[in-house]
Amino acid sequence: MTITVLDGGMGQELIARTGVTSDLWSLWALMERPEVVREVHDDFFAAGADVATANTYCCLPDRLESKGHGEKLESLTRLACDLARAARDAHGSGLVAGSLGPQGFSYQADKVPPVDQAAEVYARVAGMMGDVDLYILETMASLEQVEGGLVGTDGLGKPVWVAMTVDDEDGTKLRSGEAVVDVLPLIERHGAAAVLLNCSRPEAVGQGIAQLKGAGLPVGGYANGFVSIAAEFNDTLATVDMLETRKDLTPEMYLGHAKAWAEDGATLIGGCCEVGPEHIRALAGAFKGATA
Repeated sequence: MTITVLDGGMGQELIARTGVTSDLWSLWALMERPEVVREVHDDFFAAGADVATANTYCCLPDRLESKGHGEKLESLTRLACDLARAARDAHGSGLVAGSLGPQGFSYQADKVPPVDQAAEVYARVAGMMGDVDLYILETMASLEQVEGGLVGTDGLGKPVWVAMTVDDEDGTKLRSGEAVVDVLPLIERHGAAAVLLNCSRPEAVGQGIAQLKGAGLPVGGYANGFVSIAAEFNDTLATVDMLETRKDLTPEMYLGHAKAWAEDGATLIGGCCEVGPEHIRALAGAFKGATA
């Protein structure tokens, strides 16, 4: 199968371009600098990405309400998707993925709401996204988080990709401690279109992808460029400047990891936090037209 090149990390790219770090994460740019969000999408497409992930990762009631912006949920969600679609249309090709991030907090499997409660929120937010090409459940840290997302997107008529975050020291396990492979029955039951690993060290992503060989559906990976996820990075007051960026993850090194993922069967390959347009350019240069 042909390898699809995903885009890179929106949030860290916004910080790099504006110097602004906020506990609203990338949502602040939708409120104050939407033109920079569009610019990032444009640059990822220009670098060779086939997919634009809409800047909706934090467009969730719990994130906005905790900051006093609950009434902006629908307008920000629609704006983020409109910006991604406009960039895709200007580029002339590509897919737009509506991102559905983790409720509770990123990487914190113990903060997940019950499945039925999470599902109601995901269904509501997905309904605000309009004509995206697919939904991607991002940075799911536990099977319960995955299930909430899958139940919420059941029956909405679009493909659903499941992207899970794994333990940085043992990529065969989710951050909850559950085995990566234990997601496969859930994936099959709900008919998800792809399973990916994201927002973990590339070394750990590689370990997890090796576990998913023969999953029977497309597998992918898009890693982050952080040294690790700090223990104190655990609530909605946390800002990403608490996380240390790797200095060694050049585009060439990242490509080396990505090639190993492809050898293990990955066909959806991109980047997450701290993976920018030059990393994506390296992936596109190696994979455009390549087969796994």
